[in-house]
Amino acid sequence: MSHGDDRQRDLIANLDFHVEAGLDLFLDEVPHDRFGEADAPEPVQAAPVRAPVAPSGRTPVVHPARDESFRTELPERGAPPPPPPQTRTFGQSAAAKPGEAAGDARARARDVATLAELEALLAGFDGCPLKFTAKNLVFADGNPDAKLMFIGEAPGADEDRVGKPFMGRSGKLLDRMMAAVGLDRTSAYVTNIVPWRPPGNRNPTPQEVAICKPFIERQIELAAPDLIVCLGSPSTQAITGTKDGILKARGRFYPYRVGDREIRVLATLHPAYLLRQPLQKRLAWRDFRTLRAALDGKA
Repeated sequence: MSHGDDRQRDLIANLDFHVEAGLDLFLDEVPHDRFGEADAPEPVQAAPVRAPVAPSGRTPVVHPARDESFRTELPERGAPPPPPPQTRTFGQSAAAKPGEAAGDARARARDVATLAELEALLAGFDGCPLKFTAKNLVFADGNPDAKLMFIGEAPGADEDRVGKPFMGRSGKLLDRMMAAVGLDRTSAYVTNIVPWRPPGNRNPTPQEVAICKPFIERQIELAAPDLIVCLGSPSTQAITGTKDGILKARGRFYPYRVGDREIRVLATLHPAYLLRQPLQKRLAWRDFRTLRAALDGKA
């Protein structure tokens, strides 16, 4: 193997390491408007300015204050300021605002009749900018006919790569938590309120959640579970409408109306939070015991 092949292999391994670590973009010391750069017209190459030549053959020194080429045209007094430069959000037209995208999502979600149609709709939906920074749509996993539904926040790097929710360390912990009360993914349906990974595993913004909310609401209607478990504060707040933090909301049941049905929603801690705060697993264990009792008709 040549030295060039070794160097190429090392570079690819280095890139793979950073992708596994969740790095999906590079930062410069100077901010750049990449969206504006993409839409900006090609710069016009100005003709080179030649310095005047004195009769003696020597190039004279021109003072900036006396040279007309240094003069800047100022707006007249009382004239309106120039309009700001137009920018666009990646993946959206200039007129597509979050409210309009959420309205479009709601109108489209109403027309689908099955979960497969909803997944296909999301695959072709361009109203959420997260779609253009994610690798894959992360729709759902588990049994769509189950009476229990888990709803998390958003995919991470592992989920984005595989295309299914809760595939990384958080997913393994969730599987162990489910197994502790006699459950697995054949007896539950697992999804997120946002189906695309936010860059750098950041939290989805309120605008991104609002755009995707009609889809998770329709997903609940089509799956028709008897019990929902919201994992973490963003999921709990989006589904139940509560403003309480997860430590206050956890362990409690909330009503969720779907037509003439009322589904019980149990709030609990997200597995990713438990990985950072292992001592809080005792609280999650209490919540899962409450879940088991509810499934058995005892709570």
